[in-house]
Amino acid sequence: MDLGIKGKWALVCAASKGLGRGCAEALADEGVNLVITARGAEALEATAAALRARPGAGEVRTVAGDITTAEGRAAALAACPQVDILVNNAGGPPPGDFRQWDRETWLKAVDANMLTPIELIKATVDAMAERGFGRIVNITSGAVKAPIDVLGLSNGARSGLTGFIAGLSRQPALASRNVTINNLLPGAFDTDRLRVTMQGTAQKTGQSLDQVAEARRMLAPARRFGTAEEFGALCAFVCSAQAGFLTGQNLLIDGGAYPGTY
Repeated sequence: MDLGIKGKWALVCAASKGLGRGCAEALADEGVNLVITARGAEALEATAAALRARPGAGEVRTVAGDITTAEGRAAALAACPQVDILVNNAGGPPPGDFRQWDRETWLKAVDANMLTPIELIKATVDAMAERGFGRIVNITSGAVKAPIDVLGLSNGARSGLTGFIAGLSRQPALASRNVTINNLLPGAFDTDRLRVTMQGTAQKTGQSLDQVAEARRMLAPARRFGTAEEFGALCAFVCSAQAGFLTGQNLLIDGGAYPGTY
């Protein structure tokens, strides 16, 4: 299936590994030109080399820096001739007990996982509307629908972004101009982030990491963790020409772990 986005330009944040890399790979396979960002230059360049080697890949540019800072965002935006596709992604805040978090810890989480995506959307969305095409995908978390007790910082910050997107995505000035904004809510994927979370649970409960991992796998009817490739494939479709009537949605991809109807 041709997704109709060959030659478009995409800015994919935190793309050197994990779910961000999965999204970059799927877009590269569709012939999308990429600007990828991450804080670690070495890992970022290695990912860029792998992306360029994929059949059908377009141009791949790298910007090493912290996307949660004004300087990092400016550098990333400057490297992209035009942003047709924006994939917002940033490392989640650490797990813990809310009693241990001071005001600065909360502000850091909100800045990274709510305000940074909003700033990038603000910088790109009007030009998308003028051109008559735009796809914005925010990688949030399945915890938006089913909060995880040790991820209170993430629960709060990402829920704030979700509420903001619910209103913005439905503005006729955007939706009628073929600009869509959607959120992807990953469940348990085999990423460094998941391993850090499980390690925190292991320390808290006294279980081994293997025990925690097995219990987490069993929470999903699929009885496994998701892969970055699966996540990237969904991201690519949401960014496709065919997905122009899909906006304002929270798409949960969790192997069936969420037990609710809605």
